[in-house]
Amino acid sequence: MIKPVGLTCQSIDPILVSKTLFLLLSFIFMASVLTGQSFKASSMEKILYGVAYYPEYMPSERLEEDVKLMKECGINMVRIAESTWAFQEPRDGEFNLDYIGKVLDIMHRNDIDVIVGTPTYAIPSWLAKKHPEILVETKQGKSLYGPRQNMDISHPTYRYYAERIIRKLVDYVHDHPAVIGYQVDNETKHYQTGGENVQKQFVKYLQTQFTSPGEMTKAYGLNYWSNSIFHWEDMPSTLGSINASLINEFKTFQRQLVTDFLAWQVDIVNEYKRPGQFVMQNFDLEWRDGSYAIQPDVDHFEASRALDIAGIDIYHKTQDDLDGVTIGLAGDLARSMKQDNYLVVETQAQSILNTAKQRLHYPGQLRLQAYSHLASGANMVAYWPWHSIHNAAETYWKGLLSHDMEPNPTFLEAKQIATEFQKLGKHLVNLEKSNKVAIYFSNESLSALDWFYFSKSLNYNDIVRNFYEILFKANIECDFIDHTSQNLSKYKLILVPPLYVASEKELERLNRFAKDGGHILYAFKSGFSNENVQVHTLRQPGALREPAGISYQQFTNIDKLPLKENPFEVAVEENYVSIWAELLNAESAEVIASYDHPHWGKYAAITKNRYGKGSVTYLGTWPSQAILEKVIQKAAIEAKVADGTQKLAFPLITRSGQNKMKKMVHYFLNYSPVAQSFSYPFDPGIELFSGKDINTAGEIQLEPWDLVIVEEK
Repeated sequence: MIKPVGLTCQSIDPILVSKTLFLLLSFIFMASVLTGQSFKASSMEKILYGVAYYPEYMPSERLEEDVKLMKECGINMVRIAESTWAFQEPRDGEFNLDYIGKVLDIMHRNDIDVIVGTPTYAIPSWLAKKHPEILVETKQGKSLYGPRQNMDISHPTYRYYAERIIRKLVDYVHDHPAVIGYQVDNETKHYQTGGENVQKQFVKYLQTQFTSPGEMTKAYGLNYWSNSIFHWEDMPSTLGSINASLINEFKTFQRQLVTDFLAWQVDIVNEYKRPGQFVMQNFDLEWRDGSYAIQPDVDHFEASRALDIAGIDIYHKTQDDLDGVTIGLAGDLARSMKQDNYLVVETQAQSILNTAKQRLHYPGQLRLQAYSHLASGANMVAYWPWHSIHNAAETYWKGLLSHDMEPNPTFLEAKQIATEFQKLGKHLVNLEKSNKVAIYFSNESLSALDWFYFSKSLNYNDIVRNFYEILFKANIECDFIDHTSQNLSKYKLILVPPLYVASEKELERLNRFAKDGGHILYAFKSGFSNENVQVHTLRQPGALREPAGISYQQFTNIDKLPLKENPFEVAVEENYVSIWAELLNAESAEVIASYDHPHWGKYAAITKNRYGKGSVTYLGTWPSQAILEKVIQKAAIEAKVADGTQKLAFPLITRSGQNKMKKMVHYFLNYSPVAQSFSYPFDPGIELFSGKDINTAGEIQLEPWDLVIVEEK
């Protein structure tokens, strides 16, 4: 019989265990409250520069040789153990951890810090064979064994075995002086889990949201197609549901499973970790041949609350396509999760993906990428992996070392980076940002618009990505905020992708922000439905009608439509909107642009309204890239978030912050194969690589794919 989660000893009185655990957890909680021992990334003393290291994957023993090469390269951190549960527990209850001790010992002797990962994202074959019920069930059926992340993370049987290996591993390593922190699980998501175990939990979750199934039926509109529920025991599986409200709530619940799972692991690790050790997770983004935008299957802000530090995995285009956008977006999102510095837990060393998409970076790009992470506030840059793997799915996901395991040009460039980090780290660690612009995102709206999509060629994340890219390339730095964000007043301008799903309180916060002097740019379909994905019975855009100064009753998909009189003075071929058109009636708003169309020409396409002390710009359509750039640029100017860096634009990117010595640090990054020259726009400083004095308006030269960093005096 499987023991309940949390009871990992035999022949113990469960009541006594419960009381003991309660007292122990209460003591731990009170101790943390009284001593304030939560670790912050901004308390780090150096830049961590590292790799993921898997001695388990090696075709032969070479630990000593690897560590010697790491020291030569300047690696000062490795991450281990998160991928190899079967190696650590080859048979049920039989543990093989001494090899980890050997790794820790040699790393410590060589002054290399270690982050230990809990190995719970890839289950051993014996566990799947013994308990096939833990394999994830989705609309496509039951998962087969083989791939990683193929289990129901909420299943009590899985949780029992996961807890056992976590406790064994962390208990084994926590006192070792090499261990500086822990990673819980790996790129955790809910994996679309929807089997019987999850459906039962979902019913219990619904019972905490509603007093009766009738109340739920009304909130979700379940009378449609006779989906009404009158008794909780009649609740069907959501895997076959056609009700968008119920499905969206189930997706919220699935994301909550991730939040709960990570918090559960953190609680276990916290029982063992020493003062000064941290717990983090390596979140990832939606994947489109690389990191792209908001992860649909995790609520990053909620899931990060239990962690000491937010970590992120960032994979991006390179060679002529290296533009820094993905690095910036992922980094700014990770920094925003806890409003603190963060760790880049994985990024590419050489090429990634499959054998038909190999893209080795150009010389200098590895260095440019590394500093790009620091420029967003990263305190760690780590490559996946140290050594290229010789078999299986990730054979061509190349590490710092190629398959021959010898130094190569990438290794030598990493060595240069490490040398510079050691020299300049005290000037670069704990970079503090104070941005006045934010992108407001909503997992709930993302999920709902996946169901009620407005286009197959443009979706929610495309709009997030477009908003961010325009800000990034205009050198306007930003944060990310979501529906839980209470402190909007720190910002001057907020960009809002389609906020299709929002509660009344959420919209009230945004309206108050504008009324108090803030500036908001809304994309179309914002304010359309409530938190239960019930479309408002009010004229659209519902609670945004007065702040935006517009209303509309009808909308239509469109191909390309020109705008009347080219209001943004773009090239003729760029004077168009497409995809979607809301037929806006301006009430108090100023009409910025109208459709040039025989029938829709009387309606506004883009408007701006003064509201209280602030303003609201509303996009009733999807503009061309050139027009969207102009709209965002005008909003930024009105919000007064432009500064000297606006004289510089892509491919010359500027990122700034204050270091721990309270001095402003400015990165200038050249994402181009062409040399760049520019006038330095800030107060006088020192260029950190050369040590040269830099005066305001002084000329700076940048080589292709190169950078300079200036610290103000």
